[in-house]
Amino acid sequence: MQLVIGNKNYSSWSMRPWVLMRQAGIAFEEVKLRFDAFTPDSEFKTRLARISPAGRVPVLLDGELAVWDTLAIAEYLAERLPALQLWPADVAARARARSVCAEMHSGFGALRSAFPMNIEARLPEVGERVLAEQAAVRADRERLVQMWSGLLEASGGPLLFGAFTIADAYFAPVVMRFVTYGVPLPPRIAAYVERVRALPGVAAWVDDALAEQDFLDFEEPYRTRR
Repeated sequence: MQLVIGNKNYSSWSMRPWVLMRQAGIAFEEVKLRFDAFTPDSEFKTRLARISPAGRVPVLLDGELAVWDTLAIAEYLAERLPALQLWPADVAARARARSVCAEMHSGFGALRSAFPMNIEARLPEVGERVLAEQAAVRADRERLVQMWSGLLEASGGPLLFGAFTIADAYFAPVVMRFVTYGVPLPPRIAAYVERVRALPGVAAWVDDALAEQDFLDFEEPYRTRR
């Protein structure tokens, strides 16, 4: 299998299936398409058009099959490799895991917009200002704290459903946003953030992101340079 992704420093959607596959021990070849622009004639869009009709990363290639959309990729891998138990084994826990991933997939727009993923950066002053000024971002943070607290309480930890699942991979980019922008969190949630950062799959992604040394101004609303 091949996984087509964008820049590791910026591409939160690419991070999810990459971390999932790396952490679960699924063999794949990484194909990285550097963001240059998102106009139809950009090299990124031109190369991606040959791979996926959606024109977005990530894309999973398995033989002649192309699977795009992060959640679709996760579901495909779970069906193709059931022995790995990428979703929780318990039917009720599995339904909750799917629910929270779907909520992340379609929601938290205020937080994602105000706090774009930028693994290399440390911008706590931006985080403080945004949280003070934007009620919608505060609401998104509180919902995540509520969600993660309830899941950790129900499972007993150390991760959202006990062992590593798609849900932890799905929230890994949020974890990195909280770190970049210095978002204040309750101790139990801060500890979960650190456990996710320490996962070998997440740590490997972060190492690669830091090695990119690629500054793209259109991805960095809060800085003009590194």
